Amino acid sequence: MVHTPTRVRVIRAAAALTAGAALFVGGPVGAALAAPTTVAAADIDHSLHLEGAPNARDVGGYTTVDGRTVRTGMVFRTDALDKLTPADLAALEGLDVKVVDDLRTVYERILQPDRLPAGATANWYDVLGQAPIETMVDLGSAYVAFIDAPGADEAFAAVLRDIRDTDGAVLYHCSAGKDRTGWTTAVLLTILGVDRETVNADYMLTNQYVDDSGSSITASLGGGGVKQEWLDTAFATAGQRYGSFDNYVRQGLGLTDNDIAALKAKLLA
Repeated sequence: MVHTPTRVRVIRAAAALTAGAALFVGGPVGAALAAPTTVAAADIDHSLHLEGAPNARDVGGYTTVDGRTVRTGMVFRTDALDKLTPADLAALEGLDVKVVDDLRTVYERILQPDRLPAGATANWYDVLGQAPIETMVDLGSAYVAFIDAPGADEAFAAVLRDIRDTDGAVLYHCSAGKDRTGWTTAVLLTILGVDRETVNADYMLTNQYVDDSGSSITASLGGGGVKQEWLDTAFATAGQRYGSFDNYVRQGLGLTDNDIAALKAKLLA
């Protein structure tokens, strides 16, 4: 069969929507998920308590291996912002959110356009838009694509530079706030010196916030959590491709020693 350009675009759009759904609901319904892990900073409530984004939370509050603390109120990770209520938007404005970085594909953005707090600048950094569709449908492959896909490094690096440069808080998100957002957070916390066990625990918190919220579309569809093996895949892929996580940060993401020092100076107390 010969595919016309229009038919090719339709096929790709349908496939992309399927891929976005997989990233949104976390793979096949009923997949076994690991139990949520208790984070080291158990006395800190990481949730932003947004009605329209139940997986929204503060990245700060964790202790680094050298005894410093990641500042709260500086960086936020969330799920999609299309269902934010007026109270949610007011809360984000009160948290001084100045930059919102959207990691989704164009199709996800069309389906769920962001609602932004007043005064915030929006940036679009599409992590998987240039990845082969088949790598986006399977979440295990998606975590490999976070390292390998064209444009992925640039997208993740752009978020980190926004965090470095913004006078105010930065919020980044994807659709469910767990995969692209989860890897961004894992990279940031690791750069800051947070140990892997705590990074893993923060990643697994998605299962708590998603599963506990009836307002989350992922919960209503019966899926939506994360698996530790997915995050392990991304770390392992970074190590295989670049020899070490540090090399991934410097060669893959293109961050310099000055960039890393600036992030630490801004975010560590």
